[in-house]
Amino acid sequence: MSIFEAILLTVITASTPLVIAALGELVTERSGVLNLGVEGMMIMGAVGAFATAQLTGSAYIGIVGGVVSGALFSLLFAFLTLTLVANQVATGLALTILGLGASGMLGEAFVGAPGVRLLPIEIPVLSAIPYVGAVLFKQDLIFYLSILLVIAVNWFLFKSRTGLKIRAIGDNHASAHALGIDVIRMRYLAVMFGGACAGLAGAQLSLIYTPQWTENMSGGRGWIALALVVFSSWRPWRLLAGGYLFGAVTILQLHAQAFGIGIPSQFLSMLPYAATVVVLIIISHNRRTTLINTPASLGKAFVPDR
Repeated sequence: MSIFEAILLTVITASTPLVIAALGELVTERSGVLNLGVEGMMIMGAVGAFATAQLTGSAYIGIVGGVVSGALFSLLFAFLTLTLVANQVATGLALTILGLGASGMLGEAFVGAPGVRLLPIEIPVLSAIPYVGAVLFKQDLIFYLSILLVIAVNWFLFKSRTGLKIRAIGDNHASAHALGIDVIRMRYLAVMFGGACAGLAGAQLSLIYTPQWTENMSGGRGWIALALVVFSSWRPWRLLAGGYLFGAVTILQLHAQAFGIGIPSQFLSMLPYAATVVVLIIISHNRRTTLINTPASLGKAFVPDR
């Protein structure tokens, strides 16, 4: 395998959990809920997947365990914020702290245990294509699921009736309720979908990225996923491109050090977040310009496109 193919493989492996976790958060935020607990749900998915794979001996069952762990953990957030009407920001931060602590306690028995690795799926003929065959057509199941999820979520949000309801709730929940839409139920489902995606991303970490259990192995990827949602302007296809950009920067900083390039790793690490700030400035400027150029009679009804 060439160095080019090796770099692409590591970029894909590093980017996949970011794309999946951010995609779930995108749907959650489209419903008008801000869940800052992505990091906690992801680490719970990681320990749930690893423990399930260890107990059953199957990495595929481990994936199910990770998804269920993330979804159940997000259900706690939904209950606190949607039923008990707790502050979303405070609850999300508390969920992250709880997830990091609970995962460390639950995973203590699995520290040092050999992992059950999820093996790649080789697609005949296509995997033999030079340069791109081993990169795109000899990947694990979670990578293929991430691509299918982007396609499915994009269609769901912008082509389906239910997706229209979710976007309507996110834009104006009072008007959506007046139209007979069950706002709380839809938000519960959106939050649980976000939790399931975060759990799947965590499963990728403990079954593929580093097939073992180590405390805090999510390494802040949940926060990167949150930044990625804003970076993408809440659009699935932009999110996919941004996820691979973020993953590439993460991997390239390691290769830059290996090749002796004199760029501080801290500078490369901050690039994704700096790009997010730039995108936020551009989005805010465009919205402000649109409002200024909109007649007063229309400006009252103007709803910025999220």
